[in-house]
Amino acid sequence: MPSPMADAASPGTVLITGTTSGVGLNATKALVERGWTVVTANRDPVRAAAAAETLGIDASRLHHLRIDLGDLESVRVGVETLVSSLAQPLDALVINAAVYKPRLKQPERSPQGFELSMATNHLGHFLLIQLLLPDLQRSSHPSRRVVILGTVTANSKELGGKIPIPAPADLGDLSGFAAGFQAPIAMASGKPFKPGKAYKDSKLCNMITTQELHRRLHRETGIVFSSLYPGCVADTPLFRNTPRLFQKIFPWFQKNITGGYVTQALAGERVAQVVADPEFAVSGVHWSWGNRQKRGGKQFSQELSDKASNPETARKVWEHSMQLVGLA
Repeated sequence: MPSPMADAASPGTVLITGTTSGVGLNATKALVERGWTVVTANRDPVRAAAAAETLGIDASRLHHLRIDLGDLESVRVGVETLVSSLAQPLDALVINAAVYKPRLKQPERSPQGFELSMATNHLGHFLLIQLLLPDLQRSSHPSRRVVILGTVTANSKELGGKIPIPAPADLGDLSGFAAGFQAPIAMASGKPFKPGKAYKDSKLCNMITTQELHRRLHRETGIVFSSLYPGCVADTPLFRNTPRLFQKIFPWFQKNITGGYVTQALAGERVAQVVADPEFAVSGVHWSWGNRQKRGGKQFSQELSDKASNPETARKVWEHSMQLVGLA
């Protein structure tokens, strides 16, 4: 096993999805400042480059890649472009991008016909991970990692995951996935569409994926698979499709009532820590800093609900996802 000093002294190359704003952009900045090279994966590489420039990120440490995670064909083409153009394999992968559209009345669909938030947040990322695993395995970095952004709202072991509005994250019997997840089906459970719950369910799938990657591949590959909840980034552009009143009240509420608020910069720094720092080289962990932010508060391994950690559920999600993305 590599020494912590070797790990700490070895910046590498990481791909981060969703870097045009918010946590992904700030994680890019934090990792570049650690000496890492960052491949940004977004629908609009020009916008990604402009966003990086606004934070003064060294452009020589960046490569911008076009990938629309809601389109499985775009993911395939993007990975082919990346692998053929990079001089060295990836050392780490950060799954960050997300779609959240809680005001929809009817589901939006991906080019493959899947409900868009599940298609983007889970299925596109699931395919991306599968296609990049061989490249990650070729890396000689002392601590190769796949880091997935989770959320408190998809973990019923935490207060935020118990809130029943619109409904807690719950994949049910996965009958929607089993039936092919095509119209009129819009939920993994096969039940009627609820846009806010669709987002929660997709993030639950992200956290399940982390656990199943760890179970299936950590011992074989040596790759560290982990997830994190960096705190409530209540003013992130993730919430741009919520009502304007919510966008004003929610940050105030998190700052003054719950104490859960963290800045985009701090959240990005925490993502960078999980990617690069030796104390986070532990596979199968869901990292958290707590529901209430304390100055100098340390990370800890957050317990996950049975919905997120049950091996049988994870096996089914994995197998259905492999079929839906065309790998089985």
